Amino acid sequence: MTAKQPTVFVPHGAGPCFFMDWNPADAWDNMAAYLRSIRDTLPEQPKAILMVSAHWLETEFRVTSGASPELIFDYYGFPQHTYELTYPAPGHPELAQQVVELLRNEGLAAASDDERGYDHGMFIPLKLMFPEAEIPVVQLSLRQDMDPEAHLQAGRALASLREQGVLIVGSGMSFHNMRGYGDPRFGPISDQFDAWLKQTVEAEPEQCFQGLSQWEQAPMARQCHPPRAEEHLIPLMVTAGAAGEDRGQRDFTDRVLETTLSGYRFG
Repeated sequence: MTAKQPTVFVPHGAGPCFFMDWNPADAWDNMAAYLRSIRDTLPEQPKAILMVSAHWLETEFRVTSGASPELIFDYYGFPQHTYELTYPAPGHPELAQQVVELLRNEGLAAASDDERGYDHGMFIPLKLMFPEAEIPVVQLSLRQDMDPEAHLQAGRALASLREQGVLIVGSGMSFHNMRGYGDPRFGPISDQFDAWLKQTVEAEPEQCFQGLSQWEQAPMARQCHPPRAEEHLIPLMVTAGAAGEDRGQRDFTDRVLETTLSGYRFG
């Protein structure tokens, strides 16, 4: 019997923050420990991982279908050694095709992409979560319109994969206003939005879906995720949609760079 996997939304930090010196030195330690702990909370090792990264946006849903995707170092201005990181996880062309078909069956335009590599929203957190890089990974893009309902629908379309042992991971940040990081004035702002997000995720599924579909109306929503820059929140919609009737919970929170950052789990 294959165990049904949960879905998780994880903060992936700032660029390659876990693999370099930072000031203060312990800024990302709690988040790194959280990411490393996730594997031990799963019912069994996943058969595959479907990663929804904030760093890939397309006009329609796209899915990596290459057998051995290369890494995309889509961060800038960091130490040279961070551009030499490796994560040789295999792709999974068969799973990629299944993802495309499941999305299309729900009326969502989708296509495979055998040339796209893994961006840092994928390989940075997975280097901590599954450092051996032996589990096949398929990466799913966001849609450029960042319509929350469409991404909830995409999650619902993919929910059956959990029964096949596929771990669905949303990789983003619960707060992502670049001007706010390091500014103590944004501490209370991030707290208000985080409190709303926790209450919404932990509500009954239908209330959760309704709240997330209208997230822009949440307290301080646009101060935490500025207009047309909410791509770090939208992966949460896919993971919530894929949860089905499973209740969510906040299973990580920390104060980093003067802001509150959280992680969530369903099932």
